[in-house]
Amino acid sequence: MPSPYANRSYAQATQRPGAPRETEGRALLEAARRMDEACASGDAAAMLKAARLNWRLWTIFQAELSDEKSAVPLELRRNMLNLCNFVDKRMVAILAGPSPEQFQSLININRQIAAGLLAQSPAPSPPSAPPAEPSGPISA
Repeated sequence: MPSPYANRSYAQATQRPGAPRETEGRALLEAARRMDEACASGDAAAMLKAARLNWRLWTIFQAELSDEKSAVPLELRRNMLNLCNFVDKRMVAILAGPSPEQFQSLININRQIAAGLLAQSPAPSPPSAPPAEPSGPISA
Protein backbone atom coordinates (compact mmCIF):
# COMPACT_ATOMS: atom_id res chain seq x y z
CA MET A 1 0.00 0.00 0.00
CA PRO A 2 1.52 3.36 -0.99
CA SER A 3 2.29 5.85 1.71
CA PRO A 4 -0.23 8.71 2.00
CA TYR A 5 2.72 11.01 2.68
CA ALA A 6 4.45 10.21 -0.61
CA ASN A 7 1.94 12.11 -2.73
CA ARG A 8 1.95 15.07 -0.38
CA SER A 9 5.76 15.26 -0.42
CA TYR A 10 5.82 14.98 -4.20
CA ALA A 11 3.23 17.71 -4.58
CA GLN A 12 5.14 20.01 -2.25
CA ALA A 13 8.44 19.38 -4.01
CA THR A 14 7.00 20.08 -7.45
CA GLN A 15 5.38 23.32 -6.31
CA ARG A 16 8.59 24.93 -5.11
CA PRO A 17 10.19 27.40 -7.48
CA GLY A 18 13.36 25.92 -8.92
CA ALA A 19 16.73 27.05 -10.04
CA PRO A 20 17.18 25.55 -13.52
CA ARG A 21 20.98 25.89 -13.52
CA GLU A 22 21.24 24.12 -10.20
CA THR A 23 18.84 21.39 -11.33
CA GLU A 24 20.79 20.85 -14.56
CA GLY A 25 24.11 20.85 -12.69
CA ARG A 26 22.90 18.29 -10.20
CA ALA A 27 21.47 16.11 -12.97
CA LEU A 28 24.82 16.14 -14.78
CA LEU A 29 26.65 15.21 -11.57
CA GLU A 30 24.22 12.38 -10.92
CA ALA A 31 24.65 11.03 -14.45
CA ALA A 32 28.45 11.26 -14.07
CA ARG A 33 28.27 9.45 -10.74
CA ARG A 34 26.17 6.65 -12.20
CA MET A 35 28.47 6.24 -15.20
CA ASP A 36 31.52 6.22 -12.93
CA GLU A 37 29.99 3.59 -10.64
CA ALA A 38 28.90 1.45 -13.59
CA CYS A 39 32.40 1.58 -15.08
CA ALA A 40 33.96 0.66 -11.74
CA SER A 41 31.66 -2.37 -11.52
CA GLY A 42 32.62 -3.53 -15.01
CA ASP A 43 29.01 -4.63 -15.56
CA ALA A 44 28.08 -4.01 -19.22
CA ALA A 45 24.34 -3.82 -18.43
CA ALA A 46 24.95 -1.21 -15.73
CA MET A 47 27.17 0.78 -18.10
CA LEU A 48 24.44 0.75 -20.77
CA LYS A 49 21.80 1.82 -18.26
CA ALA A 50 23.97 4.73 -17.06
CA ALA A 51 24.81 5.64 -20.66
CA ARG A 52 21.13 5.76 -21.63
CA LEU A 53 20.36 8.03 -18.68
CA ASN A 54 23.15 10.37 -19.70
CA TRP A 55 21.98 10.34 -23.32
CA ARG A 56 18.42 11.23 -22.29
CA LEU A 57 19.75 14.15 -20.26
CA TRP A 58 21.83 15.46 -23.16
CA THR A 59 18.88 14.98 -25.54
CA ILE A 60 16.83 17.26 -23.28
CA PHE A 61 19.62 19.86 -23.39
CA GLN A 62 19.83 19.53 -27.17
CA ALA A 63 16.08 20.03 -27.60
CA GLU A 64 16.10 23.10 -25.37
CA LEU A 65 19.15 24.60 -27.04
CA SER A 66 17.75 23.98 -30.54
CA ASP A 67 14.68 26.07 -29.79
CA GLU A 68 15.00 29.48 -31.44
CA LYS A 69 13.26 31.01 -28.41
CA SER A 70 15.98 29.74 -26.06
CA ALA A 71 17.24 32.40 -23.65
CA VAL A 72 20.78 30.97 -23.85
CA PRO A 73 23.15 33.33 -25.71
CA LEU A 74 23.80 32.23 -29.30
CA GLU A 75 27.54 31.49 -28.94
CA LEU A 76 26.97 29.43 -25.80
CA ARG A 77 24.12 27.59 -27.55
CA ARG A 78 26.41 26.72 -30.45
CA ASN A 79 29.14 25.46 -28.13
CA MET A 80 26.70 23.39 -26.12
CA LEU A 81 25.13 21.96 -29.28
CA ASN A 82 28.61 20.92 -30.41
CA LEU A 83 29.01 19.10 -27.09
CA CYS A 84 25.59 17.50 -27.62
CA ASN A 85 26.78 16.21 -30.99
CA PHE A 86 29.95 14.83 -29.41
CA VAL A 87 27.87 13.08 -26.73
CA ASP A 88 25.58 11.63 -29.42
CA LYS A 89 28.53 10.17 -31.33
CA ARG A 90 30.15 8.80 -28.18
CA MET A 91 26.87 7.23 -27.11
CA VAL A 92 26.49 5.40 -30.42
CA ALA A 93 29.97 3.93 -29.91
CA ILE A 94 29.14 2.95 -26.32
CA LEU A 95 25.88 1.27 -27.31
CA ALA A 96 27.79 -0.78 -29.88
CA GLY A 97 30.02 -2.19 -27.16
CA PRO A 98 30.51 -0.47 -23.79
CA SER A 99 33.89 -0.28 -22.11
CA PRO A 100 34.92 1.88 -19.13
CA GLU A 101 37.47 3.81 -21.21
CA GLN A 102 34.70 5.16 -23.47
CA PHE A 103 33.00 6.86 -20.54
CA GLN A 104 35.83 9.00 -19.21
CA SER A 105 35.32 11.94 -21.56
CA LEU A 106 31.57 11.93 -20.89
CA ILE A 107 32.10 11.82 -17.13
CA ASN A 108 34.59 14.70 -17.36
CA ILE A 109 32.32 16.80 -19.58
CA ASN A 110 29.38 16.28 -17.22
CA ARG A 111 31.44 17.25 -14.18
CA GLN A 112 32.93 20.33 -15.83
CA ILE A 113 29.62 21.62 -17.16
CA ALA A 114 27.99 20.93 -13.78
CA ALA A 115 30.75 22.84 -11.98
CA GLY A 116 30.11 25.84 -14.21
CA LEU A 117 26.35 25.66 -13.77
CA LEU A 118 26.56 25.27 -10.00
CA ALA A 119 29.12 28.07 -9.69
CA GLN A 120 26.74 30.39 -11.56
CA SER A 121 23.67 29.42 -9.55
CA PRO A 122 22.59 32.30 -7.39
CA ALA A 123 22.93 31.47 -3.73
CA PRO A 124 19.69 31.72 -1.79
CA SER A 125 19.54 35.05 -0.06
CA PRO A 126 19.24 34.91 3.71
CA PRO A 127 16.04 36.29 5.16
CA SER A 128 16.39 39.93 6.07
CA ALA A 129 16.59 40.66 9.75
CA PRO A 130 13.78 42.73 11.25
CA PRO A 131 14.80 46.25 12.20
CA ALA A 132 16.37 46.48 15.63
CA GLU A 133 14.14 47.96 18.27
CA PRO A 134 15.54 50.75 20.38
CA SER A 135 16.74 49.60 23.74
CA GLY A 136 15.85 52.72 25.63
CA PRO A 137 13.32 55.53 25.52
CA ILE A 138 13.34 57.65 22.38
CA SER A 139 13.86 61.32 22.99
CA ALA A 140 12.40 63.90 20.69
